Amino acid sequence: MANCSHDCSTCSASCGTRNKNSFIKPINKNASVKRVVAVASGKGGVGKSLVTSLLAVRARAMGQRVGILDADITGPSIPKAFGVKELARGTDGAILPVETKSGIKLMSMNALLEHENDPVVWRGSLIAGAATQFWTDVEWGDLDIMFIDMPPGTGDVPLTVFQSIPLSGAVVVSTPQDLVEMIVGKAVNMANMMQIPLLGLVENMSYFVCPDCGKAHEIFGPSRIGELKDKFGFPACARMPLSYEMRELVDGGLIERADTDPLAPVFAEIEKSRTIEKWEG
Repeated sequence: MANCSHDCSTCSASCGTRNKNSFIKPINKNASVKRVVAVASGKGGVGKSLVTSLLAVRARAMGQRVGILDADITGPSIPKAFGVKELARGTDGAILPVETKSGIKLMSMNALLEHENDPVVWRGSLIAGAATQFWTDVEWGDLDIMFIDMPPGTGDVPLTVFQSIPLSGAVVVSTPQDLVEMIVGKAVNMANMMQIPLLGLVENMSYFVCPDCGKAHEIFGPSRIGELKDKFGFPACARMPLSYEMRELVDGGLIERADTDPLAPVFAEIEKSRTIEKWEG
């Protein structure tokens, strides 16, 4: 490739000289995970944390051992959704994740901050390093599945996560707006460049059901999820409603009570994704 610096750690291009496995970091020695699924988007504000949380809740309700790695270091919201306020504890050379009421293990920057409103004013390399340390330095135990709540966009942290953690696949989150094709396209192209399988597309805030008449209204415009599913080759898709009840559950830290049925098609595809039996650094 022209102008190649031969430093693959700073490059997202896919070329013949790249060996993705050479960048994979081993999970903590006291942890094992069968599946790892990233929840990503080409922009912020589309509901990645909500989708991550609901997928984890669904997996846990089915009896699976579940973890959430909150890689959105500067904008962590996972603990709030689950009502988790305690801080993570440390052991000799490792960090213990906090747990939700139903037993979902999670690690988030807010589990390390004395006050949840304290800002993380770090440069990109430090932020990316913190996300990786949640993988290498946390004693997750034995998990059937881990969901990674990705930060928005295609910058340092998403690139580092895609390179450093062996992923079973990625779920892309979007909203029904005119620029959605560009947003989804960015996330899809990055996943393809990094050889990450696409597992599903979730259209959040897809419609609103009127509590009085029961009619569904597409407030942000007609859904394009079917069109995007076909164009980008997603094996499954799901539409999430705009819901006042969901807002109350998230704000109240009660997301484990939420209805996860709208995500059933995508979750079914996740269960068919590849498992990873051995981690290689």
